[in-house]
Amino acid sequence: MFETLRIDSAALDRLVLRRENSQFASDLHERQADLRAAVAGKRILVVGGAGTIGSSTTMLISRLAPAALHVVDQSENYLAELVRDLRGRPGGLDIADFRTLPIDYGAPVMGRFLSESAPYDIVMNFAALKHVRSEKDVYSLLQMIDTNVVRHVRFKRWLAQYGHGARYFAVSTDKAANPTSLMGASKRLMEDIVFDIAVPEGALAVSARFANVAFSNGSLLQGFLYRLSKGQPLAAPRDTRRYFVSQQESGEICALAALLGGHEQVLFPKLDPVAELQLLEDVACRVLGHAGLTPELFDDEDAARAALPALRDEGRWPLLITALDTSGEKPYEEFVGHGEQQVDTGLSTLGAVRHLRSRAISDGVVSMLENAVNSVDGTLDKRAIVAAIESAIPNFSHRETGRNLDERL
Repeated sequence: MFETLRIDSAALDRLVLRRENSQFASDLHERQADLRAAVAGKRILVVGGAGTIGSSTTMLISRLAPAALHVVDQSENYLAELVRDLRGRPGGLDIADFRTLPIDYGAPVMGRFLSESAPYDIVMNFAALKHVRSEKDVYSLLQMIDTNVVRHVRFKRWLAQYGHGARYFAVSTDKAANPTSLMGASKRLMEDIVFDIAVPEGALAVSARFANVAFSNGSLLQGFLYRLSKGQPLAAPRDTRRYFVSQQESGEICALAALLGGHEQVLFPKLDPVAELQLLEDVACRVLGHAGLTPELFDDEDAARAALPALRDEGRWPLLITALDTSGEKPYEEFVGHGEQQVDTGLSTLGAVRHLRSRAISDGVVSMLENAVNSVDGTLDKRAIVAAIESAIPNFSHRETGRNLDERL
């Protein structure tokens, strides 16, 4: 059962997205010449390029005749699979200067690499911790801040110092709009880093916020498939709505934004909230139906586990519906924050907001976070970190409930 679900990824995308073709196909077709002109003959560095979104973007970029394409990612396993995927697809990989490097983008070895490399024309950054569960304790929170903010500052300074990135792109998240989670707030801070730290004169910086990527690494939907394969109940939060794009579409969004977006623009997909904000419990039911199973709803984790053997024999499967009561979780997604000005992108499928500067840099909040991350002693207070971020970021209202996602299925 699980093997069929996993292999038929196109059918699963159609099941979740409820559309046959890419949402962004029209812009890709109409602007193909512009995309190729932006990439052909250029030296490109992709950071975090072997994860779901980064690899989807790399696959697309590699078709546009770059002179050099270098991919950095901490995961050796993901890099190995990216190489196999690029070389195994129809037409293979036709780039003379292609490299993968298992490097932490904020580590000193990255600075050395950039100091010894010829300038990259385009730098695309996908490195991030992106789960709300990463704020469950002060240590996880500091690691998220280190990855999303502190190392990003260091990386941007290296790029400027060594002459890289005339065009710079870094991926953000919908949760940066009116953030309620520290993850969303860290990505809102990251947007400030993109546009306000070490931007050389004449350089162009752009970002993108977008929806959940269906069946991406670590996602709830990927978890549905794993739970089925392991004979475990599925779980979804009650009354929680999300937008979805496919893994292919995630790369299309980033390629269009990175290569065609304007300076200081944060692009986002034009998705209809009425038609395309989907209840997660409905998506779970459709996945179960695709597997030939009828969902049986539970509100108790122990009961759901205990009932599974008998239900499985009857072609049914337990679906645990949980309360939306974990810190930072929002019941719905949005792309535009209060006070942000929408601007034209020249694209029919992507809108944008003009970057709205926070006070995080000017008020010393980023410097305070750098000190907290880099210190190995002294008192750490999560509430003080939250208060400092709240003081600097407009529309940040942290939702602290005392519960985290590690406490549930």
